[in-house]
Amino acid sequence: MTTILIMLPYVAHAALILVSPMLSVTVGAALCLAAIIVDRARGRSIKLLSAGSAIVFAGLACYRSLVDPEMSAAAMHLAVDSGVFAIALGSIVARFPFTLQYALEAEPAEIAAMPGFRRANYVISGAWALATALMIAANVTMIYVPGLPIWAGLAIAFAARNSALYFTRWYPAYYRVKSEHQQAGAMLAAK
Repeated sequence: MTTILIMLPYVAHAALILVSPMLSVTVGAALCLAAIIVDRARGRSIKLLSAGSAIVFAGLACYRSLVDPEMSAAAMHLAVDSGVFAIALGSIVARFPFTLQYALEAEPAEIAAMPGFRRANYVISGAWALATALMIAANVTMIYVPGLPIWAGLAIAFAARNSALYFTRWYPAYYRVKSEHQQAGAMLAAK
């Protein structure tokens, strides 16, 4: 359920952009702000992804309103995906992967204390950075190869985003099992 709520601003943006580009970024910003308000009301931290995305959506709405009212849907997608890429990569460079906030709130303290917990979040955040890089490449292709069918760019973005979602769900379970096997092996070797 949390993953759906995290993805909601981006899904709404993608669904609404062909109807109304301004509406798509306005709704995206509003949903990010709503996520922040809900997190704070529940005593949770303000998430880097929600706050950063709210800034990206609101900034894009202001830019489109004040500077470039004719900004294309593909350019707007590129801007949003570039913002998410900057958040993902920036969080890794800053040594606080953006997925760590979600993981610390979702996992019990004993799992969060495991030696590889932080590393696993670097890997998951890296998967999202890679997925958004692929989405950026699809957006750039859509802008500079106008004869390309729109479904091609959408298919790449859909595949990249869904692969990252799948990986986000799969990797923690894989890593947990791998860690348990390593601990069991170490215990057997110590005997």
